[in-house]
Amino acid sequence: MVEEQVILVNEKDEQIGLMPKMEAHEKAILHRAFSVFIFNDKNELMLQQRALSKYHSPGLWTNTCCSHQRDGESNLEAGSRRLGEEMGFATALEEKTSFIYKAPFDNGLTEHELDHIMVGYYNEDPVINKEEVENWKWMPLEAIKIDIKKQPNLYTAWFKIIFDKFYQYINITNESNS
Repeated sequence: MVEEQVILVNEKDEQIGLMPKMEAHEKAILHRAFSVFIFNDKNELMLQQRALSKYHSPGLWTNTCCSHQRDGESNLEAGSRRLGEEMGFATALEEKTSFIYKAPFDNGLTEHELDHIMVGYYNEDPVINKEEVENWKWMPLEAIKIDIKKQPNLYTAWFKIIFDKFYQYINITNESNS
């Protein structure tokens, strides 16, 4: 099996090359990624608990899905592909913002990503891929904020960063209702 390649980028999100995913995480090289946030009509966020077999952040709660774009794939195409692969459904996505973060893990790997945040809406239960996802739940944003403060060790590094710095981009339903 050929190892998945990630798209190496500069800080302007311009592609500068490709690299095997594990090598990029071992060397902490900046690469393109995305995080999808799916809301229902109650403004609850669909969270996923990462599969226990994941090579980093196993069993931690995070946004609906996330991964890396493939060479030649748009951000929205990648988000839609991965949403189907991990959560078993399709819905329209909208890109909201992007940011760069760097997070080292206990296993010696480092996420150094230019992460594109996408938002969509869905009201049904997902059909999770048990190789990728251990569990899932709907949760109101305010309850997530409180739980992250109480139990930060239950959440992924990128999810905590997004909640801390980019809350306004994912909390779009409340803005339109106020």
